[in-house]
Order: sequence, then structure tokens, then C-alpha cells
Amino acid sequence: MIILKGELRVEDFYNIVYGAAQVSIDESVLETVQESFDFLKVFSQNKIIYGVNTGFGPMAQYKVNDSQRIQLQYNLIRSHAAGSGSPIDPTYVRAAMLARLNTLLLGKSAVHPSVIHLMTSLLNLNIIPVIYEHGGVGASGDLVQLAHLALVLIGEGEVYYKGKITATQTVFEAEKLEPISIELREGLALMNGTSVMSGIGILNAIHARRLLDWMVQCSSAINEIVEAYDDHLSYELNQSKKHIGQREIASRMRKHLADSKLTRKREHHLYNGIKEGAVFEEKVQEYYSIRCVPQILGPVLDTLNNVERILFEEVNSANDNPIIDVATKQVYHGGNFHGDYVSLEMDKLKIVTTKVSMLAERQLNYLLNSKLNDILPPFVNLGTLGLNFGMQGTQFTATSTTAENQMLSNPMYVHSIPNNNDNQDIVSMGANAALITKKVIENAYEVVAIELMTIIQAIEYLKVQDKVSSKTKKLYDDSRAIVPPLKEDEVLYPYLKKVKEYLLTSKIKK
Repeated sequence: MIILKGELRVEDFYNIVYGAAQVSIDESVLETVQESFDFLKVFSQNKIIYGVNTGFGPMAQYKVNDSQRIQLQYNLIRSHAAGSGSPIDPTYVRAAMLARLNTLLLGKSAVHPSVIHLMTSLLNLNIIPVIYEHGGVGASGDLVQLAHLALVLIGEGEVYYKGKITATQTVFEAEKLEPISIELREGLALMNGTSVMSGIGILNAIHARRLLDWMVQCSSAINEIVEAYDDHLSYELNQSKKHIGQREIASRMRKHLADSKLTRKREHHLYNGIKEGAVFEEKVQEYYSIRCVPQILGPVLDTLNNVERILFEEVNSANDNPIIDVATKQVYHGGNFHGDYVSLEMDKLKIVTTKVSMLAERQLNYLLNSKLNDILPPFVNLGTLGLNFGMQGTQFTATSTTAENQMLSNPMYVHSIPNNNDNQDIVSMGANAALITKKVIENAYEVVAIELMTIIQAIEYLKVQDKVSSKTKKLYDDSRAIVPPLKEDEVLYPYLKKVKEYLLTSKIKK
């Protein structure tokens, strides 16, 4: 059981979203929520407060009669439940629900406590609203997408229940759940925030960090396969650069290769006397995709760390409008719902993730091209050259997928289109940015999966299982349990799917 107090960490997201951990709400937090609700109920009398007794957006100039306040909230929810496209993966919606619940716990939104209780029950029962990919512009938050969450909370719309899409009303009846009480501004408070983009963004960061770990492992293994000189990973060389990420990646690779019998010391081969002849048969330095890994993956790590920091600042913030402050007994109107912080970080994350897929594709090409590596057969073919094809077919997939990532890496952050009668005259497109980043990360896993399949084929061909580092040997053994030595041509897509799933779900022991 995880007790929520309005301050989420990455471990909470992982355990609640993926581990299906049950949640409860700290009693003092519930008191804060009640206090905020009670304050606004009194404070809003005889005052004009946006979304309580006014219309929304450019319609805010129109006063709503007290007798129509409740209907106003229902009208907002129903009218904005206008999403389209494919449904968002329920796992990512679960993350969005957790993000929305968390910001409401801060007591800045003045929602009725029934909202908190029902959202907690839905999480614990794994009843997940059906929310669609298209609809969010990320300025008044994820309005359309969160409207589908609010729709479920009033007992309407559809949910994922026991693996199927089912009418909310049917599920509520089966589970004896009551819809929320609309009292003040529950519709607006639920919809006016950045929780969809933030929830998806946090899962993106979790998957991107794992992807980076796998890329470090694959890059280390390739250093062994080509018997690279190890000074490009040295403490001294990388410490001469000030970047924390570069230093950390180099350190991880040194640890990975600590007991390898394949990487070489330059002093043993090139610093032991002048070689005769005008041309050196062996490479003096490796290609950049092997030699420059700390400099390439270092910025990825630095960016990822900053992305995660910004996302958790956002998800632990009040991000709707207006903001209710009980301490000062005041209501503040502004734009905390604007998703620019998340949108920008998602664009950064998809760019560096695309670079990871590009690095994986180049390393893969190096292994597959016998004229480059000069130690492996074409396409790491373990069968008969000419008759068999080895990993040739998978390269097309890796190249195609990497190209798609390059195209998808164009930023959403600068693709603002005014809308809402120009009330929303500059927007973030944060949900779009988060969803596209999700696609880029999934693509990158496919490219790395193909690279990993090729790495174990190379180790198989060279018969160096007893010479690689213990970490590479574990990588080899775990992968070999999924993919057999491919001597005869086989259908490869089932293996690719299984390796990708292995990379997505297996934790790397540091």
C-alpha cells in the first residue's frame, strides 16, 4: 500500500502503474482537500470566479446563474469529451490518473472529497477511462483528454474493465461505485491541467532510462567484439571533459568491461615500438559509433535527468486555474495549466532518444558490413554465404524505423496554432509531444533489439563466450534463451518481438 501525500516520486509511478500497488490517501491530506473545498464554497458567494459562476474560455464574460452552476460543470465535461483517434494505452492513462489525483491532493483546486475517493477506488480496482490520442493542445491543460476522465467520474463514458472496453455505468453498478458529487468546480478542476502529458511523460522517462542502460550494454559488448582499445573509455580522457553525463557513461562502460579478456591496452600494441611499413593493418582508432559512445550517450543521460526533474516538478504542482489558496484566503487566476514545460522536455527526450536509435543503427551497420569490421561474415551470416542471409532482413527494419524516428523528432513545442476564438492564442501541444515521444521510444527499442540479436550472433561466430566480460556473458545467455543461433534462415519477426519485450520489461542489475 502506497500512501499518497501530494509528493510523487518515480518509484511511486513505477510501483502503482506497473506493479499495481494499492493506494490510500493520507488523512491530513484529505483534511486539506476538505478545507480547500469548504473555503471556496463560502468565498465564492457574491464574487465573480472563473469556472464557478462564469462561462469558460472566451465565454468567461458571461455570468452563470447560481441555479445553473452545477449544470455548468456537467456541460463542460460532456461538451469537451470530444477525443478522437486511437485510444491511449491503458497503462499510460493509469499514469495520467495518478498524476491528476496527485495535483488535486495539494488542496489548491477546491474539489469535493468525493473526487479523491472515487479516483482512488478506480486506481485500486484498475478501472481505467478510455481516453483518445487526439484532442489536446496543451494550453488549458489536456482539456479534451481529461474530459474523458471526468466523464467517467460522473458515471458516463467508457472504461477498460477486466481487459475489455465497457460502459462506465455498467462497471459502476457491478462494483457498487457512486459517481462524484458536482458541487462547485469539479469539472473544471479535473480537466484544467497537464496530467495526461505529464503521466505519459513520466512513463516515457522510465522507458528511456532503461533504453539508455541497454544501449550502454550493447555498446560495451561491441567494444569486446571488435577488440577495441580501451583508452577512449579511460577515466583520464573522460575526466578531461566537464560533462557529468559523459563521465558517467564512460564509468558504466568501464565497469561493464572490467573483466573482459577482449578489449586491449594501447600500450601493449601501439606503444611498444614503431611498427614497420607505411600502412598499419589494424585500426589505430575505432569508428565514432564505437569510440565516441560516452560523448554521444552522455548528453542523452544529462537530458534525461533534467527531463525527469521537470516532469516531477510539474506533477507535484498545482496545474489548474484558478488556484485556491486557503492560507491567504484568496483565489488567484492565471495559467498554471499551460504545458510548455512538459512539451519542451518531451521534445528534448524524443530528440536524444532518436540519437540513441541512430547510434544503435550505426553500430548494427558496423557489425553487418564485413568490409568495415573485417572480422565477421556479411550480415553476421552463420550459414552458407549466398544461400543464407543471416541478419540481412533485420537491417531493413532497423533502417526504416530509425528514419521514422528522425522524422518524428521535429518539435511539437513550436507548433502552436491559436484556437478557442483566439483565447488560447499560443499553446504547448504537450500531449502531442508526449505521445510522439512514446512512439519514438518504442521505435528505438526495436532498433536496439535488432542490434542485440546481431551482437549475440557475432559472439556466436567468433566463439568468444568465455572471453567476454561477465556482464556481456549474462546479456548473451539471457538473449540466447530467446533467440537460438541462426544458421538456417528462419522467420525473424517473432524473435524480434520477444527480444523487444525482454528489453522493455527486464531490469538491468548495475
